[in-house]
Amino acid sequence: MTDENFIDVIALAVDADPDNLALREDFITLLLEEDPARAAEQVDEYAARGGASQKVGLLRARATAARLRAPGIGPTQNTPRPTPVEPEIEDDEVEDEQAYPDASVWGAERPRVTLNDVAGLADVKKHLDQTFLAPLRNPEMAAAFGQTPGGSLLMYGPPGCGKTFIARAIAGDLGANFIHVTLADLLSKWLGESERAIQSVFRDARASAPCVIFFDEFDALGGRRSSGGGASATMRTILTQLLEELDGVRSTNDGVYFLAATNRPWDIDGALRRPGRIDKTVLVLPPDAVARAAIIQNALEGKPADNVDSIEVAAATDGFSGADLSHLTGSALQQAMSESMSSGNLVPVTTKSLIQIAKGITPSTATWFDQVAPVLEYGVDDGTFDQLRAYRVARGMR
Repeated sequence: MTDENFIDVIALAVDADPDNLALREDFITLLLEEDPARAAEQVDEYAARGGASQKVGLLRARATAARLRAPGIGPTQNTPRPTPVEPEIEDDEVEDEQAYPDASVWGAERPRVTLNDVAGLADVKKHLDQTFLAPLRNPEMAAAFGQTPGGSLLMYGPPGCGKTFIARAIAGDLGANFIHVTLADLLSKWLGESERAIQSVFRDARASAPCVIFFDEFDALGGRRSSGGGASATMRTILTQLLEELDGVRSTNDGVYFLAATNRPWDIDGALRRPGRIDKTVLVLPPDAVARAAIIQNALEGKPADNVDSIEVAAATDGFSGADLSHLTGSALQQAMSESMSSGNLVPVTTKSLIQIAKGITPSTATWFDQVAPVLEYGVDDGTFDQLRAYRVARGMR
């Protein structure tokens, strides 16, 4: 079988099972040597279907390297590197291009989901619309009041409650491209490389505007600057570069939307939260009953299940995060599979089995609410936690 035929066979398998990320990753690895451009397209599809951001970054880097090695793109042993055309940009931007030679190294994607795909969470969506999305959906009206296209938003709340999915949905609502960035994507052992990485994120976002930049686990990058060793000094320089990009010191950020997610908003450096930077916040709480029922239904769709009453299970899982619910349904499916193998007959997941397993799971959000209690009582609050205070009062929390 020729390589082309083998690639065609794998391509058919990927088309037949598009959400099989392991298979798609193998396909990308195969394409890196044979067809780098097609490999880059598959990396974008891998990211769109929920591939881990760190793995996506690695695959994009490999695809970029493969494209540079390809004939007619990168230099070969017998072909001298062509003299680059001098661009009319600043010197530091030229260095940035050399460090990140592929203009699409961050792989801006166009999310297919919108906020209509986010089940429940009516209060979150209402707050998002009133404080962030409404002006962006009405650019003419915003322009009349001197507002330029763009904006920044910090999403905070317990882990596992869908902040990343909501960020994608916001980009989908805006019809914007989407760049997902984690700290692992930025850090480098080489001096200055992390700062250039941040420059390249914003450069690519401006080039593909309208574009949403989403920084996950933002407290790891935007944490409070304090004196300390070399590691904290490195983080200070990275944060300083981020502040410069947010302020649009060298380039305007028209059409660039900056979203960040954190579980620890109290640790975010105050310089990032001042007016004109990331001055809007939204609390993303554990999914409500409607959202929990939808998550359970989606997790069991196409699986052996015996008329599961998702509403009853949702009522028994108050306070569960989306991650907790995934753990619940995964445990129930694994238990049913083990029983099926032991008995030799198909044993489906039932409402009773789900509720029984749920009783043994402590919601992961409980720890977060314990952590935030002293912050609310003794910390300085600029209004960031107003939604959280209201939520705690409504649920009778101290």
